[in-house]
Amino acid sequence: MTLHLPDAHGALRAYEPRTEPLALTPGTPFTSRTVFSAAHVVADPYADTTPDSPAAVDWDATLAFRRHLWAHGLGVAEAMDTAQRGMGLDWAGAAELIRRSAAEAKATGGRIACGVGTDQLPGAPATLAEVRTAYEEQLAVVEESGARAILMASRALAATARGPEDYLEVYGHLLRQAAEPVILHWLGPMFDPALEGYWGSSDLDTATDTFLDVIAAHPDKVDGIKVSLLDARREVALRRRLPQGVRCYTGDDFNYPELIAGDEQGFSHALLGIFDPLGPLAAEAVRVLDTGNTDGFRALLDPTVDLSRHLFQPPTRFYKTGVVFLAWLAGHQSHFAMVGGLQSARSLPHLARAYELADRLGLFPDPKLAEDRMRTLLHLYGVTP
Repeated sequence: MTLHLPDAHGALRAYEPRTEPLALTPGTPFTSRTVFSAAHVVADPYADTTPDSPAAVDWDATLAFRRHLWAHGLGVAEAMDTAQRGMGLDWAGAAELIRRSAAEAKATGGRIACGVGTDQLPGAPATLAEVRTAYEEQLAVVEESGARAILMASRALAATARGPEDYLEVYGHLLRQAAEPVILHWLGPMFDPALEGYWGSSDLDTATDTFLDVIAAHPDKVDGIKVSLLDARREVALRRRLPQGVRCYTGDDFNYPELIAGDEQGFSHALLGIFDPLGPLAAEAVRVLDTGNTDGFRALLDPTVDLSRHLFQPPTRFYKTGVVFLAWLAGHQSHFAMVGGLQSARSLPHLARAYELADRLGLFPDPKLAEDRMRTLLHLYGVTP
């Protein structure tokens, strides 16, 4: 049955939904790449909350989605920005999410890494000592859970640091006391404008040098780096300068197929928000890559880039809305509500295009369910053919 999808000017275009999904089933563990999907949280739609209230999470549905990712062989990157960290999910909610997901990972044998930040600090300017203490508190929670730690970029540190030396001091302190090697996360300002000038400079070449200085001082404490700058050339250049044994996990949701495939000098592993909706397809592609078939890998994953670029278009930080929307259409949750009311952050034409691109890829396990839910949303917005 034809759907009539609106564009940004209010014009309707006819779209014929597909009737069969891709046949994607769980398979063997990956052998050539370490792959994490940053995972979203499912809001409790019945909680009496406001956008300013602490997040109300549907824990059953949230953990079920993580089991879905683990079943396909993906690791889960927990309590990251995809989980609306700092955009609806506060530290108390993130700590609970970390504890619950880490316990679930232990019970199911899933790989997990969890975000460590400073978001428990109040909005007022913090001192460097307060930033260190906040990081330490969160690092302790993650380490006690048994998960690998991801040291996320800190808004408080970006606001407080006077230059590169402050980043070297804070990160050096944290790496010295970390019980196990951590993943360092460089999140660009397109994902969070408050992180402009991270590593002490708005000049990315200068910032890269400082980032590498942090790693070089403690290479035994750095499992890898997660780079989210949406610049493939810069990621490859950075990847080639890493010390032996330090992984690069691409966070580039625009150029991930070529970065994961790699070149004659190396490749990137992955820690990606787009692998939330792409989970089963991404897993199938990586298994093809495990056989040495790079062309087959690219044939599966290259067609997904249009969807990813659409979801992550500026303002990029609102990509979470599209991720949760697709999870609803795919049947992973019963509603399209988000913590903080973030379901309102993208327009109906944006969501309609996301549906179309995802449906063309065969991402929906039940295309008829996705079609019915898309039709319901269109009616709610007053769209009639």
